[in-house]
Amino acid sequence: MARHFNKLTRKAIRALLVGERIAEHGIIAERLGAGDVRYSVNIMVDGQRIHRVVGRESEGTTRTQCEDFVAGARRVAKEHRLGEILPKRRKIPITFSSASEEYLRMLRESNGKDYQNNQQHLRLHLVPYFGTMQPVMITKFTIEKYKRWCGEKGLSEGTINRTLATFRRMGRRLYEETIITDPFVPVKIPREKTRRTFVLSPEEEVRLIEASLGDSNPYIWLFIKMALATSLRHSEILGASFLGFDPQRRRLRVLVKGGKWRDQPLPRSITEILIREREMTADPDGWIFPNPRTKTGHYDRMVKAFRRCVVKADLDPKIVTPHTFRHTAITRLVAAGADVKTVQEFSGHESIEMVMRYTHSQDRAVDLALDKLEQRTVVELAIVQKQQNR
Repeated sequence: MARHFNKLTRKAIRALLVGERIAEHGIIAERLGAGDVRYSVNIMVDGQRIHRVVGRESEGTTRTQCEDFVAGARRVAKEHRLGEILPKRRKIPITFSSASEEYLRMLRESNGKDYQNNQQHLRLHLVPYFGTMQPVMITKFTIEKYKRWCGEKGLSEGTINRTLATFRRMGRRLYEETIITDPFVPVKIPREKTRRTFVLSPEEEVRLIEASLGDSNPYIWLFIKMALATSLRHSEILGASFLGFDPQRRRLRVLVKGGKWRDQPLPRSITEILIREREMTADPDGWIFPNPRTKTGHYDRMVKAFRRCVVKADLDPKIVTPHTFRHTAITRLVAAGADVKTVQEFSGHESIEMVMRYTHSQDRAVDLALDKLEQRTVVELAIVQKQQNR
């Protein structure tokens, strides 16, 4: 039941002077030195004092969010009390951190899709923010604050959306398995633009290869060459082994997105490079990118070495990522005149619709060609003008 406020009205909050505060029903609004209003709660729930800063007015916090927080705290306390008399199979709320461990355990046992990315999203972003919260306390406003927090960390909109997708899948799975009594708050993830706009130019590729040959990581050059030549994803390249390499058929058997195996077609140049690498390695059936310091025995990520090379090549690491190579390789194949079915076989996309995105990916290549044409025209006009002036 909604409470009636006599003192903590919106008009009274707006009229607060610096240093003044109003408290009612356990909700406190205080005017700070910078003119901002800080909202906090100070309540007793089942004999325990809860004193928590909810947020600031500049962050979008209002009295309503404080009311939601108080209602959630009382609801959680009630469910804990009921837990003593409810059937043993009935679950009571747990922290988000504990829930994430349970979710990852279920994914491991069922060979769940995209386990590595789910684990990374939880470990790096979701758990550090929601860790000690109980899932029932996470509201739409909490999600908005999380998105702002991610933005302040420098995460792209796409990365934030992917972590929220993990959040949504986790909530759905835990609720279905009755690990939690209430589903997570619904999260609406905006549709991202799927058009691929950036591809590397040949000159940029040369600079990147030169930078990789001088890097301290002995395998980064091979990673870049394979990425540009095969369109394989970051993890797919690093998880490949010489055991799946067939130089006669020019195919490399790799575990791809979705947990499926496929035979990736290889250009002659990469086939020859892999033949030489296999001849020089100590284990001709082992990993192409071995690393004895990891649990898997091969490199799991090449992010740091890749970033060093991008910076050294005078490229923008926010734009040029390992996935940029996939876009580049597919776009170049399209530009070479390959039909859609051929591109699909090369890229491994399951649907034609996914492949068709790349038929519109040549904007930058067109821009570069136009720039060169314009430069040539300017030079020709200058020559003609010079001849006329003689």
